[in-house]
Amino acid sequence: MLKSYLGPLLFTFFIALFILLMQFLWKWIDEFVGKGLEWSVLAKLMFYASTTFVPMALPLAILLSSIMVFGNLGENYELVAIKAAGISLRKAMKPLVILSILISIGAFLFSNYILPVANLKFGSLLYDIRKKKMTFNLSEGIFYYGLDNYVIRIDRKDKDDKTVYGVLIYNHTDHMGNNEVISAEKGIMELTPDKSKMVFTLYDGYDYREITDQRKYRVTRPFEYMKFKKQTMMFDLSDFSLNHTDEDLFRNHYSMLNIRQLNYAIDSLSKRFVSREKAFKENYLRRLRDNSLSKVITIDTMKKEKAEKLLKKVDKEYDFKDSLFMKNLALAHPALGEFTLDQKEKVLKKALRLSRSAKESAAYFSREAKSNKMYLTKHEVVWHQKFKLSIACLLFFFVGAPLGTIIRKGGLGMPIVMSVLIFVVYHIISMIGEKSVKTGEWNVVIGIWLSTLVILPVGLFLTWKATTDAPLLDYESWYKFFDKINFFKKLKNKRIND
Repeated sequence: MLKSYLGPLLFTFFIALFILLMQFLWKWIDEFVGKGLEWSVLAKLMFYASTTFVPMALPLAILLSSIMVFGNLGENYELVAIKAAGISLRKAMKPLVILSILISIGAFLFSNYILPVANLKFGSLLYDIRKKKMTFNLSEGIFYYGLDNYVIRIDRKDKDDKTVYGVLIYNHTDHMGNNEVISAEKGIMELTPDKSKMVFTLYDGYDYREITDQRKYRVTRPFEYMKFKKQTMMFDLSDFSLNHTDEDLFRNHYSMLNIRQLNYAIDSLSKRFVSREKAFKENYLRRLRDNSLSKVITIDTMKKEKAEKLLKKVDKEYDFKDSLFMKNLALAHPALGEFTLDQKEKVLKKALRLSRSAKESAAYFSREAKSNKMYLTKHEVVWHQKFKLSIACLLFFFVGAPLGTIIRKGGLGMPIVMSVLIFVVYHIISMIGEKSVKTGEWNVVIGIWLSTLVILPVGLFLTWKATTDAPLLDYESWYKFFDKINFFKKLKNKRIND
């Protein structure tokens, strides 16, 4: 059983990995073409990318290989021979169950220790490649904008790719537009030994330059030009080489942490967000107390005792957090009639300004809290996904193995159709749950484990049917079932007619 299972497992795993890798290349091919990347860099990128695709390729390979192996056994009547020899299906599946458990444990160790490192290497290398400029290449009759602050055009290029003719260079280093233009009949391009700079030697040309340090130069347009026999220019090509970014800049990303680091990060973020919320509430209430009505109004026409009595009554009856508080106070409280018109206007303006400030502060904190919660949720999602991979590997075995014994079809026909259909349903549910969790609509546990909870009953049902030899996909049994239903309908109609 192990010998017949390991071959299809490895074959389907690498096929699934290859398909996912081709999908990755199709998505990012525009970032790789024309940058002069060495084969070793591309090979390293493909290796790291393949490692990050294991969480998708491994469960699919287990599902497909399980259906293939047990479908072949059923199609060739080997399962019948095994059962005739007195060996039950449970006993025949026992070695593969043990192997699936070991694969699940290995999948967890992989996702906890290897996958974070692979994500770090892959993410940093892909970032460097995307940041790298296209290879320096001048085409005949086309303006080249790849060099910072320079635009170059040539009429013709020799076969040696070094000698060019009809050179036109626009110098934008002063950021004043096309104030300096250099033209030459011939030029030779050479790289420095370290390939970090290009030396451009020009022959028989002119250097035109507009003078911009005079008054009304936009009207008079003064300029000067210089004729030269030979002139040398140097261009920095450091941006055209692949510069490796420090990996420590990406190391704290949630997808590059293991279980222990995620636990520490989740605990730290939770405590930080709680303390931030507590500090905001205390500061908000302190601002309300500091900006109470007694500090808004300056009273000079009322007696002190009467003013204090009014202020205490107002503070008791009205909530200062209400933006309409001062308007209601001005309309409803008769004691304000003793204020002058200027004092009433001052009260209302001050109250509106404070209310708007409090509202903006609360809205800013609400956006900050939502962003912090989403960031914390992403850490929790990655934490659950590390366990989800190992559970998925074990679950898909108990879906594929009994399904193969039921359909009794081997090869790459029916098994591929069934496995792809089941895996697509599982993946779609996983994506829906993950998106809903990250948007805050669902709980993390429900969203991440929903696909597993949907497939688990299917696996249990198929395993029960397979071990009890139930004719789940047998044509005659289904025909008899529907024939019975039709018989009961006819009997019911006969009774109604009688």
